[in-house]
Amino acid sequence: MDYAARYKTLAIERRGANGAVLDIRMLAANGKLPTAGHDGHRELAEIWRDVSADDSVRCAVLRGEGQGFSGGGDLAMVQDMTTDDAVRQRVWREARDLVYNIINCDKPIVSAMHGPAVGAGLVAGLLADISIATKNAKIVDGHTRLGVAAGDHAAIVWPLLCGMAKAKYHLLLCEPVSGEEAERIGLVSLAVEEAELLPRAYEVADRLAAGSQSAIRFTKYALNNWLRQAGPTFDASLALEFMGFAGADVREGVASLREKRAPNFG
Repeated sequence: MDYAARYKTLAIERRGANGAVLDIRMLAANGKLPTAGHDGHRELAEIWRDVSADDSVRCAVLRGEGQGFSGGGDLAMVQDMTTDDAVRQRVWREARDLVYNIINCDKPIVSAMHGPAVGAGLVAGLLADISIATKNAKIVDGHTRLGVAAGDHAAIVWPLLCGMAKAKYHLLLCEPVSGEEAERIGLVSLAVEEAELLPRAYEVADRLAAGSQSAIRFTKYALNNWLRQAGPTFDASLALEFMGFAGADVREGVASLREKRAPNFG
């Protein structure tokens, strides 16, 4: 698989014995945080199909570069979604595929989250089979702050990981969760000091790559049936989110983010 030819917003390298661990780094085009623009959103959805199809890969590690794991959707793309139905429908399909491609990828995925973790990157970070965050990471589902329903991944996995009460508190209010608190409530697998993040993620990935592949992949498949059962809930949440992108609240949400002020939803 020639990943360099296929992906421009992701830097992909092989590591470990026989290159069996795929290191996937979301690039920070702005020098600060990786953000999902038109290309980045599509590539983050598509990469998991290639990981699954690549017989030389036994495990994948997803991480961000720069000041954090992910900065959410590029505002230019969000703006296009509010005015162009064709763009809105395309991004809806990509958002759907991102979730289901991760769930159905037969290789285990490890996420290594530092700094802010928002948007499409957070989808992959929390749906990863082993999610590792720095203790000072800042996990935020910012959908209602933008003026749309918490679609993406929230309804399919947050209640399962941390319970309905915590899910509603953080999703309705866009209340940030530190990595340390995320581990305490079960939202992530592990929380570590910043210097330990990549070594721990690579150690876990190497162990997964060295293990019985059939046993690990079959276990992942069986456990992910919990998520597949929640598929209709996810589909409804995503439809409601993208219905919101045609409404007035999201326009105010985008404007408030551009102007760095609190939104006034009236």
